Amino acid sequence: MITIRGVHKEFSINGASVTALSPTDLDVSRGEFVSIIGPSGCGKSTLLRILAGLEKASGGAIAIEDGSSSRQRVGFVFQEPVLLPWLSALENVRFPLDTAGVSRAEADNRALQLLKLVGLSGFEAALPRALSGGMRQRVSIARALSYDPSLLLMDEPFGALDLITRDRLNDELLSIWAQTKKTILFVTHSVEEAAYLSDRVVVMTPRPGRIKSIYNVSLPRPRGESTKLDPAFHQLMAELRRDLI
Repeated sequence: MITIRGVHKEFSINGASVTALSPTDLDVSRGEFVSIIGPSGCGKSTLLRILAGLEKASGGAIAIEDGSSSRQRVGFVFQEPVLLPWLSALENVRFPLDTAGVSRAEADNRALQLLKLVGLSGFEAALPRALSGGMRQRVSIARALSYDPSLLLMDEPFGALDLITRDRLNDELLSIWAQTKKTILFVTHSVEEAAYLSDRVVVMTPRPGRIKSIYNVSLPRPRGESTKLDPAFHQLMAELRRDLI
């Protein structure tokens, strides 16, 4: 679904050129869950922002095929939920549909379905300040899914959450992925999170970032607590940690 060839990014800081991302090649298949891990500043988030069109690459080519006759559609989930504080959970999820001119009835129905999908039925009228951090991030995920994107880009979406909430949302994300069949590209600093969620894990080098290695994750699905007790899971985490050194 995604073909990346030679994509790189340079920034200018005080007149000096800084390479944030070295020329990068990567293919991602439709419906695949791929995580990207690496040291801070290695270009993980930069690559996602280029894919989303939030930043322009300095060079290279990207092709995203969504398999439909409509325009290519990409959803983005940031580390912080970035919700509009004066809108309710329902209105935040509905916001992209409102701006696209979708009818109110259709937009409401879609938003209600997505809030149910992320486990927030009953919180439709709640403002962001009344929701926990994990609940706000669920609203953010629902909003990213509102216009039915083919590709979901997630930039450390659970990095600011406590471990218990993070583990719960990992399981909910896998449930959402199983139901929606979206292609997901997921940036994280957590080796455990990457190993638990993914079909493949991409390891990047320190800046200037480049792809160092790619691991196929053969752990059976569906995944759960038994996965975390599997010796193969712990072996994979050990290999990923060694590769990050």
